[in-house]
Amino acid sequence: MLSPATIDVIKQTVPVLQEHGETLTRHFYQRMFTHNPEVKAFFNPAHQQAGTQQRALAGAICAYAQHIDNPAALAGAVELIAQKHASLGIKAEHYPIVGESLLASIREVLGEAATDDIINAWGEAYGVLADLFIQREGQIYQQQEDTYGWEGFKPFLVEKRERCSDNIESFYLCPADGSKLAMHQPGQYLTVRIPLADGTTTMRNYSVSNMPGEPWFRISVKRETGDGAGLPDGVVSSYLHDKLRTGDSIEVAPPAGEFTLELPQEADKPLVFVAGGVGITPLMSMLQVALDESPAQRPIVFIQAALNGAVQPFATELEALEKRYDNLTLHVRFSEPQAGERVAGRCDSEGFVDNTLLDELVGGEKAVWYFCGPTPMLQHMRQLLKQRGVADEDQHFEFFGPAKALD
Repeated sequence: MLSPATIDVIKQTVPVLQEHGETLTRHFYQRMFTHNPEVKAFFNPAHQQAGTQQRALAGAICAYAQHIDNPAALAGAVELIAQKHASLGIKAEHYPIVGESLLASIREVLGEAATDDIINAWGEAYGVLADLFIQREGQIYQQQEDTYGWEGFKPFLVEKRERCSDNIESFYLCPADGSKLAMHQPGQYLTVRIPLADGTTTMRNYSVSNMPGEPWFRISVKRETGDGAGLPDGVVSSYLHDKLRTGDSIEVAPPAGEFTLELPQEADKPLVFVAGGVGITPLMSMLQVALDESPAQRPIVFIQAALNGAVQPFATELEALEKRYDNLTLHVRFSEPQAGERVAGRCDSEGFVDNTLLDELVGGEKAVWYFCGPTPMLQHMRQLLKQRGVADEDQHFEFFGPAKALD
């Protein structure tokens, strides 16, 4: 428990964090990577270069300060971060490194404004938060061991590769030791670790895109390109697309993540899935479970938004599900269809997802919504659902960063 005096000091720093938060976090990462280069493997350099990691951390620090006297308000954010940490293998010994760099950055960025009272208060507050994460992550590691039979990384073999679209490749991964896979929760992701040319390794998270209970984990990976925007091509996605072949070995950590399917208690309450681009991957696993486990009277709507048919993943798989289940309505919308695709029936409509489309497919029904895709699409969906009066508890999405940034 933090003392009232500490809580008061932390709250007084909120305006400063709102103004200088991103400057602080940029300094923090640069300082930490300089003094402790061994932790760089835990971070995605593309997120660093784009600034998304810094903005996400700045938002999280500010949210912690704002709710320092009501930590329950941050339970969702804590779980998201704890799951991410556990997926990467972050352990208790890493927290002092972060704490030291954070306090040093506060002092160095704020200068004279960073009084001893502020540094001491943030040191105390960080200690409480670190203990919370260490405890929760320890539980996750134990759950992974109990459920899946391993913690950390172990070798998997590529059972097969499968082209999913022009820019997405699916990899079917089986344990190299021949052990049977436990059922993952639909929506969870795996972490893969690959070697780099300099002898180090790097890690990335990829959603499991197949139904639980199959003899493999399927990940469906989009090739990330810099597109001439000054950003590098994706290191891991390029490695998987260009070098990983059937029969090859790859290191995999157990499934993790809090973005998982929870079916409504009401048997006839609709489920609506909205997938943007490669954001469809966790929703594919959710959809198949929802169809198999829902009563026949539950309407299930699946909206797939894609640029065009060339980059539309899982088209054949989705069409097969629609034919098999009478309660599934599938709608494909292309924002920039290629010539003849609408006439050929490759898509059902054109443009972006909007209220007109939602009125047509869902109407005024009280539904539970799951959506995943690029940040602009998530922001757009949040606004649409807000206009429709959808309660926060009926909205489920996966986003890198504080959810309030979408609003």
